[in-house]
Amino acid sequence: MTADNHTGHDHALPPDSIAMKVVQLTDVTSFPMERHAWGQFVYSLAGVIELTVKGSRYAAPPDFGVWLPPETEHLAWAGDETSYFLLDIEQILCGRLPRQASVLAVGPIAKAILMDLKKRGIGEPRNADDARLMRVLIDQLSIGSPLESFLPLSDDQALKQVLEALCKNPGDGRSLEEWARHVHSTERTLARRCKRDLGMSFMKWRQRLRLSRALAMLSDGLSVQTIAQKLGYSTTSAFIAMFQGAIGATPNAFRGRLRKEEDEIIR
Repeated sequence: MTADNHTGHDHALPPDSIAMKVVQLTDVTSFPMERHAWGQFVYSLAGVIELTVKGSRYAAPPDFGVWLPPETEHLAWAGDETSYFLLDIEQILCGRLPRQASVLAVGPIAKAILMDLKKRGIGEPRNADDARLMRVLIDQLSIGSPLESFLPLSDDQALKQVLEALCKNPGDGRSLEEWARHVHSTERTLARRCKRDLGMSFMKWRQRLRLSRALAMLSDGLSVQTIAQKLGYSTTSAFIAMFQGAIGATPNAFRGRLRKEEDEIIR
């Protein structure tokens, strides 16, 4: 994913080893289809960043980033007020990382290295110490088991319209029957295509989308009530119940954990 227009950084040439950039966007941004000879790792600091690879949408929650192996064709979309780390990794250093697009955990050590590089303004290794630190970062990213695609997509014309509309507005509460009328299909047909293309029901997919956006909004400091409203929940308690069922903690407890981890990194 290229950030040339927004950062002034030329990504036309591969990195000598590993290069890091912090990208900050104020407006909703769509990036065209791209492919690079080097690997890329995208880790959101604030806001929502989503990447689409071969019919799957990768939207990483906090503590996770999206890994794109070398030569991976991808589209990208970022919401307004989004900032993220963009790591370009030379192909020869990608051997221990997954061979397909994946969502990877960013543990405390990897997070601490990223924040240190950001604080010191290190884009590329300036000395042997920086080079070793960046190699440790790659090792840390390769440790965890990659997650499955969080939000699979569909090439089916009718279902694709529904999913893309929901990605733009996760709070849209229309039922599958209402969406079917909107795209001139039937509820039964759309339900069957959800199972076939997404491997889950329409309701499950929409819950995953809302959960992904909720995690980003919590990280950005929005109130639980505001998040519930933005995501189309009729009551705050309904949103809290969904979140706790999926994550195993209430939204405020999860936010507290994020703040604690950030404080530990700063110290």
